[in-house]
Amino acid sequence: MIFAQRLSAKVPWTLVVVICAAALALMFHSASGEPAIVDEAAHIPAGYGYVSRLDFRLNPEHPPLVKALAAAPLLFLRPNFPTDIPAWTQDVNGQWTMGEEFLYKSGNDASRIVAVSRIMPMLLTLLTILFVYFWSRKLMGGVWALLPTFLLAFSPTVLAHGHYVTTDIGAGFGVLLSTYFFIRYLREPSPQSIVIAGAALGVAELMKFSAVLLFPYFVILAIVHFLVNARSLRGKFFWKAALRKLGQLVLVFVAAFAVIYIVYALFTVNYPINKQVSDTRDILTSFAGGAPQVGESCGLLRCLAEADIWMAGNRVTRPAAEYLLGVLMVIQRSAGGNTAYFLGEVSKSGSHWYFPIVYLLKEPIPALIIVIVGFLGGLWGVLRAIFRRQAWLRFIAYLQNNFTEFALLVFLAIYWIYSVRSTLNIGVRHLMPVIPLMYMLAAGVWRRWVMPKIALGGPLLTTALGAVRSIAYSWLKLSLLTAILLWVLMETLAAAPHFLSYYNQFGGGTWNGYRYITDSNYDWGQDLVRLQEFIAEHPEIDRIAVDYFGTGGAPAYYLGDRKVDWWSARGNPADEGIRWLAISVNTLQSAIQPADYDLSLSRRPEDTYGWLTDLRPKEPGMGGIPAPEYRIGTSIFIYKLF
Repeated sequence: MIFAQRLSAKVPWTLVVVICAAALALMFHSASGEPAIVDEAAHIPAGYGYVSRLDFRLNPEHPPLVKALAAAPLLFLRPNFPTDIPAWTQDVNGQWTMGEEFLYKSGNDASRIVAVSRIMPMLLTLLTILFVYFWSRKLMGGVWALLPTFLLAFSPTVLAHGHYVTTDIGAGFGVLLSTYFFIRYLREPSPQSIVIAGAALGVAELMKFSAVLLFPYFVILAIVHFLVNARSLRGKFFWKAALRKLGQLVLVFVAAFAVIYIVYALFTVNYPINKQVSDTRDILTSFAGGAPQVGESCGLLRCLAEADIWMAGNRVTRPAAEYLLGVLMVIQRSAGGNTAYFLGEVSKSGSHWYFPIVYLLKEPIPALIIVIVGFLGGLWGVLRAIFRRQAWLRFIAYLQNNFTEFALLVFLAIYWIYSVRSTLNIGVRHLMPVIPLMYMLAAGVWRRWVMPKIALGGPLLTTALGAVRSIAYSWLKLSLLTAILLWVLMETLAAAPHFLSYYNQFGGGTWNGYRYITDSNYDWGQDLVRLQEFIAEHPEIDRIAVDYFGTGGAPAYYLGDRKVDWWSARGNPADEGIRWLAISVNTLQSAIQPADYDLSLSRRPEDTYGWLTDLRPKEPGMGGIPAPEYRIGTSIFIYKLF
């Protein structure tokens, strides 16, 4: 009996290890054939500048933690870091030029730097998977905790963005970590739990700036938790308890800001204060309408910008100023939108339907079934409780017994509303903070649905027959769930190693998803090494025109002298005797697909690859492109021009 109990306790953890090992193998397999994708060209040199120079002049629009962790192993490689070029000494946030110089023009092994830099993000992804299991185990037991763990580990989105030096998987981990410890503080308030909750919140803020949503979110949770548990208090006792809770919440936030301040203070030690001031001023020049004229007052956002410029010049406040600068840059970037191809049109204004649609097209259909059924089941349970007698008392009881579930639902609502309202439509990766939570919530609903419900208290035979029937139904449901999970696994394995370009069957599948949405959902410059291999296998390609969506300098580094930089306005490469054209599908879609009214006013005819579509008409249907001779990976199309 004891042996069986020990075995049953070890089996889930053994499966977790197997799941994590499989996820790691899939990420390594995908990463091994990819160069630095777009954002990595900025994040890797920025992170190396933080850890090797303690200087934060690069990439201030993202917090430092993921970049610093990724770059830390590079200290053992001691690569050449060009701090004597204008991109470092003079430019304002010269991240792109610095990335090009660091990776491709300083005598470094770019592939090795990229491979080593991706080690820590992959480990962070595994840590996120493990934390989902750890938390879910407390909520639903070791066996059922495997369900959200499995879904997260074999999500194509997680496997894609989990191996890049970007902040997205860090955002998911930060939200999980901070929410868990904040809920633990609410349930078990103590000086230790307050400090830990604050430290976890600080870590989340150092992962990605979208984590600022955690501040109002935690205020909401604190208020609800207090009101539910302080119903019996009256008069001065109620207000005394409320002030105590408010004081504790303030301490959590103070601890979070202390963590943020310490990290930013470390990474600004060698950032010259005069350059920090001038960089901050230049970056915020046009923010919120620009600096007010003499005698004019500033609006709230512009006043924050002016305060940030002042803080940057003070040695005590400048770490906080650099954090605030990043927040303001995110606000500025979000307001500016992002030019991208979406459902047959190129637009900069964004769409409120973007994130719901990209989620429905990029999530495996079996995973969608689990999440949607879980959502509908949970919604039905809430509505049934509300519309029954004593609804308020039942809701209070629900909050007391299921506060974690309520807390996760609140964050999902906040983040989805924020995402739907955002005009910054740049990829499903921005949903990383909520993907683990949706899996956890769905798993809880499926557990309640699958587990047998045995009614006791009746005649023995009736009870026995009811138990047999309930167990049989339970096994049928479990078999259905198992089949769905096998479907998830097959979908993911079939997509390997092209996880970034994965689309489900609703979105045309991995090979046709570009017809619906591109950018980091499909093409992020990940296939350049495969293009290098293709050219090496085809000696008849003496020269090839390349219009690559990715890092400047990368095509020359990987393709050598046979590569000729190209763009639409340069015309047909055949006019210069070049027979071959390689073009990234993100660039192609942004050029040849219809633009919305505002963008069409600024789009030049020579930038639309009209000469290519004249030679080869677009394929019919939404997002059709001229049919290529060859296709490299999923994202680079090869045309033979004569």
